[in-house]
Amino acid sequence: MSSENGSGGGGAEGAPPEQLALIRESLRGAKVPRAKPRTWRGAALAGELPVARVLVDKGVLHLDRYFDYAVPEELDAEAQPGVRVRVRFGAGRGRVRDGRREGGGLIGGFIVERRAESDYSGPLAALAQVVSPEPVLSDELLGLARAVADRYAGSLADVLQLAVPPRSARAERRPSPDPLPAPPAPEPGSWTRYEQGDAFLRSLAAGAAPRAVWNALPGPLWSEELARAVAATLASGRGALVVVPDGRAAARVDAALTALLGEGRHALLTADAGPEKRYAQWLAVRRGSVRAVVGTRAAMFAPVRDLGLVAVWDDGDGSHSEQHAPQPHARDVLLLRATLDKCAFLLGGWSCTVEAAQLVESGWARPLVAGREQVRAAAPLVRTVGDQDLARDEAARAARLPTLAWQAVREGLRHGPVLVQVPRRGYVPRMACAQCRAPARCRHCAGPLEAQDAGVLRCGWCGREENAWHCPECGSFRLRAQVVGARRTAEELGRAFPAVPVRTSGREHVLDTVPDTPALVVSTPGAEPVADGGYAAALLLDGWAMLGRPDLRAGEEALRRWIAAGALVRPQGERGTVVVVAEPTLRPVQALVRWDPVGHAVRELAERAELGFPPVSRMAAVSGTAEAVAEFLGTVGLPADAEVLGPVPVPPTLPGRPRRPGAPPPGEHWERALVRVPPGSGAALATALKTAQAARMARGSEEPVRVRIDPPDIG
Repeated sequence: MSSENGSGGGGAEGAPPEQLALIRESLRGAKVPRAKPRTWRGAALAGELPVARVLVDKGVLHLDRYFDYAVPEELDAEAQPGVRVRVRFGAGRGRVRDGRREGGGLIGGFIVERRAESDYSGPLAALAQVVSPEPVLSDELLGLARAVADRYAGSLADVLQLAVPPRSARAERRPSPDPLPAPPAPEPGSWTRYEQGDAFLRSLAAGAAPRAVWNALPGPLWSEELARAVAATLASGRGALVVVPDGRAAARVDAALTALLGEGRHALLTADAGPEKRYAQWLAVRRGSVRAVVGTRAAMFAPVRDLGLVAVWDDGDGSHSEQHAPQPHARDVLLLRATLDKCAFLLGGWSCTVEAAQLVESGWARPLVAGREQVRAAAPLVRTVGDQDLARDEAARAARLPTLAWQAVREGLRHGPVLVQVPRRGYVPRMACAQCRAPARCRHCAGPLEAQDAGVLRCGWCGREENAWHCPECGSFRLRAQVVGARRTAEELGRAFPAVPVRTSGREHVLDTVPDTPALVVSTPGAEPVADGGYAAALLLDGWAMLGRPDLRAGEEALRRWIAAGALVRPQGERGTVVVVAEPTLRPVQALVRWDPVGHAVRELAERAELGFPPVSRMAAVSGTAEAVAEFLGTVGLPADAEVLGPVPVPPTLPGRPRRPGAPPPGEHWERALVRVPPGSGAALATALKTAQAARMARGSEEPVRVRIDPPDIG
């Protein structure tokens, strides 16, 4: 290296001592942000209320309580209840200097209260830092989070992770707009189609708190009707919150609210907005700039001021069930909010869940329904194809679609698009014997055989190929698709109607809308696009596959998905037709033909009451290894009226497949026990399970045990 490169260039390493001294002095005088003190050793404490009660962000049950910290004088003004802070957590009693506890790792949290003195007699650690002076945790939100944690046997910190979005400094620096004055009460519009619809809107506009279970008529007007309910609540000077299953539904309600009230009166809270924009919208709600919120599952905790109405659409959709601990359901959270805030409650949908029927049966809510004449005028014609029809149908034996379905497709394509609902995505997920329909299973592990795109049979569990399958029941060597996926169905329909465009909508690519032109739209349940002017016809294929799922809610869920598809079809007066391939004598199929989801839910509720099944009873699922579940059930102090069912093996998680809630990690074998209690003992059950789980965590038990209150899928 040359001398020029070694000592020149003004670098600090080669500078003489005088220059180093000047550099140090200039750095000392520069106004640069300094790191916040970690221990505030020797710093004076706040003159008034020098103790901050902090909820630390530790989502473990044995630490589900508040911790006291000293408030340095410099942080006195910013360390107010509701703000985010960072504290030292985990310091032992031996690490005390100058009367102040030191050490421990930095962890986030919220100040919930300022106090004059602490209940703890020992030395306190000091708040390390106030992350932001923005108060994000109100007393109302804290009370709701505590109620949700107690109901679901979870920790308060876990609930607040769901309730308070991550911070964005840029969003906090931007001021929120000034609130707009209350709008005038809206006209009832299409609410007049319902027997008590006009009265419900008038009650909201007058500041009352009606509670209703709304069975919406088929068609696209549901989003406008929700918007009018929100507008009536805003007219009373109160706020409103609407929770919908997905972003597509949220966009429709958002558009309806904008058309009815204009811009600036509501916020849209969905994950599609991005973290910064979503946090800015959330802050606008928290600051009172916006009084109405429409959003997906996470919006159930939105801090709406002066809450006057909470509404949930299609509560049977699985998207309403949170996947993160403690896994609350949006319907139950909004029920808690309606009780705590004494506000109006609206549960709506084209179908009706058993939980909704129970709210009406108990008298907690009133039914909001249309007369049978209105239902018949709005619903399409529903026709069925059962096993006897398929046995007599030559076309059904040669292909998958029966003659009635082909005729419905041809007739519908003359007037507009036709929807085809297939209960699976992909090509051919499962195979069965073509003669007796017994499921085709692997000879090595009894797993289900799948047909890949190339036609090769492969086990869905162990992955082995099968080249010489024959049916052990009847000896046949012929296979048929047990449930043909959306892509295979699209190929078959494309060959049958070569001049008609075929569109698919599923998990990989979900269509929002389709034009009002002849086309075949093949969709999986829940991904059906909306057709401009409605579909001319709809085919609901493989209904037996949806009804045959080993789950308590199989019939309810199948009916919900069928009605959701049928509600997109034109009314019977406009030649709208729905063909469902399922046994017509089954109760869900009969309810679809009559378009009577409420009657189906009422009968399901009566049967579950006789058998002691949810929602009449409260139930918890305890899953883990056989040893861990047995040890947990042996130590938990269950209520005297509790009944333990099981344990039974849990289906394993296959490698490469997504892990469902409550399922074991890949390669592990778990068992699950169900604990059932009668009405009135649900709170005692949750408390007992939470106490036992906290004791296990405090002991450092290595074997995990998963506890879920009111699991949506109990088999």
